[in-house]
Amino acid sequence: MKIKSKDKIIVMKGAHKGKIGRVLQVLPQSNTASVEDINIHIKNLKSQKKGEKGQRISFPAPIPLENLELLCPKCSKPTRVGFKILESKKKARVCKKCNETID
Repeated sequence: MKIKSKDKIIVMKGAHKGKIGRVLQVLPQSNTASVEDINIHIKNLKSQKKGEKGQRISFPAPIPLENLELLCPKCSKPTRVGFKILESKKKARVCKKCNETID
């Protein structure tokens, strides 16, 4: 995956365009990610027992990965992600703008 959890991203398309946040969870099956403090939805829950009050729960709804772009930790610019094989035979993510490894 080009975007992993705890990465800093920027939203490139949609209602939240231009907002910056940290990835909480990546869902590869649906090709989406939930981002901290972006795309917040509110869910109303009924009370389970008599006499209790209902609740309102707010949670970050998933955003499609094609609407997100990684912010490079070195150059702090939105960038595409490439891959490179290191000398230790490990695969690492690379910033396409400054050619620095991200991992």
